[in-house]
Amino acid sequence: MKECIRVLFICWGNICRSTMAQSVFDYKVNQLGLGHLFEIDSAATSTEEIGNPPHYGTVDMLRQKKIPLIPHRARQMVTKDYDYYDYLIGMDDINIRYMKRIAGEDRDGKMFKLLDFVDDKDKGRNVADPWYTDKFDVTFADVDKGLDGFLKYLKDNGKI
Repeated sequence: MKECIRVLFICWGNICRSTMAQSVFDYKVNQLGLGHLFEIDSAATSTEEIGNPPHYGTVDMLRQKKIPLIPHRARQMVTKDYDYYDYLIGMDDINIRYMKRIAGEDRDGKMFKLLDFVDDKDKGRNVADPWYTDKFDVTFADVDKGLDGFLKYLKDNGKI
């Protein structure tokens, strides 16, 4: 078993979906007593929100679910993130496209969409951006489901 699994969650602005995934995943692994096995962060593919805190909709949703918000300021993914992280998990097809542009493709097969890890009708579907939909509850449900699938994937593949 590897000493530390490095996970980077990525969305367009790094204020809604990826910060939500970062906080929820941190909460989940700590609840399972596995927090020490992970290094978890999030980033954007764009420069639009760099330096900004998580969106109030994300903050409110996490508060409703009693999940601690990880203190975070939006940052853009950089080329060296590809080599550093074991898993780079985007929220939608556009994120994946821009992640590959930043990293110079996915030569090691580290890039996934979050819902690639589920085993039902939602497999491979995009996680909708609540910046546009204003449906943070729907986004939370997708993030939660995808993270459970990711944990199952890690367990089934002997990573945890």
